[in-house]
Amino acid sequence: MPFQPTRRALAVFTVLAGFGFAAHAADPIRIGFLTVRSGALAAGGKQMENALRLFLKERNDTLAGRKVELIVADTAGQPAVTKSKAQELVEKDKVNVIIGPLAAFEALAIDDYIRKSEMPTISPSAAAEDLTQRKPNPWFVRAVGTSAQSSHAMGEYAAKTLKYKRVAVIGDDFAFGHETVAGFQRTFEENGGKVVQKLWSPLNVADYGSYIGQIKPNVDAVYAAFAGGNGIKFLKQYKEYGLQGKIPVIASMTTVDEGILKQMGDEAVGVISSGWYTATTTAPANKKFVAAMNTAYGEDPGYYSMGAYGAGLMLEQALKDVKGKIEDKQAFMAALRKVHLADDPRGDLSLDALGNPIMDITIRKVERENGKLVNKVIKTYPAVTQFWTYPTKDFLAAPVYSRDYPPANNLEK
Repeated sequence: MPFQPTRRALAVFTVLAGFGFAAHAADPIRIGFLTVRSGALAAGGKQMENALRLFLKERNDTLAGRKVELIVADTAGQPAVTKSKAQELVEKDKVNVIIGPLAAFEALAIDDYIRKSEMPTISPSAAAEDLTQRKPNPWFVRAVGTSAQSSHAMGEYAAKTLKYKRVAVIGDDFAFGHETVAGFQRTFEENGGKVVQKLWSPLNVADYGSYIGQIKPNVDAVYAAFAGGNGIKFLKQYKEYGLQGKIPVIASMTTVDEGILKQMGDEAVGVISSGWYTATTTAPANKKFVAAMNTAYGEDPGYYSMGAYGAGLMLEQALKDVKGKIEDKQAFMAALRKVHLADDPRGDLSLDALGNPIMDITIRKVERENGKLVNKVIKTYPAVTQFWTYPTKDFLAAPVYSRDYPPANNLEK
């Protein structure tokens, strides 16, 4: 006679079967955070960490009904260290999700490991373009734009609105700088301008004097593409060498980011840049975010802080959509890719099919307001994608932006 379980036995079995999930759900969600606490990129790393800690504090370290544990790893801005720290977070600390890293070259360094370990990763800063373009990583999404997403707009604006014809560019000599400059060059030249000079400086350069001394005196403007705190040093020395007021500076978002504007003086006034976030926008969600950052840290949020806070918002929404069950990695990753934030401080934000945000890009001008330097919005390009106005298929058929692509056909000796 076959075994016939009693109702009591069935009830006990059901409870025991569900116990595994109940115990699992009681565990904290473990967030691995890859940041930079030393070196040229440390200023950005600090801003990212401040904003992420603020985000979690506002929610009492609880998301989708589950407690959250933040595990911070310092990559020192070194690709090899970034990879070892990512492995440690996954294999030793057993994190459920990674937020980070900061730099494009760091993201490229852990790309293969993220794929192999199937670790959901939200980039709060690293804008390595091909991770959401020709070689999309199924476990990777961005809370920020690609390197060139906002510089496309700056290139068009410089040519069509500012009427510049000849521009020299100077940028950090690493992936982020290369891709940012490439996006600017492409749209600037397609709209009638010419990039006649390119200067590349090491990320950890101490003195920009030798580079500033090489800038051609007959250009209409200099396009500067710097990360971390390098914009501070460059603009200060640009003024010291007597070029301020003679040759205008236009810039990438990070060159005059809100996170470093407080350390600048009149040398930054008048610099026009483009970006996907500006602290002066008046949306209620942004006013609240800016006020919270000022109260907690005495600073306006910028590229790095908005990137980390935005990563938190994306994580929170995806967790709500899967009812906190982050252990179901496939379902969680699918929810993360479908995130739509109608009330992000940047406005309406959604992701494209490759995991990159679609969002407004603004042209900003540094002004002094009530004794404080701010980026004032002077133009908005709505709902900009990583492909600008180009057909996606055509964009992806071309090489990834780099130091040498698009080719610089108008350089002068």
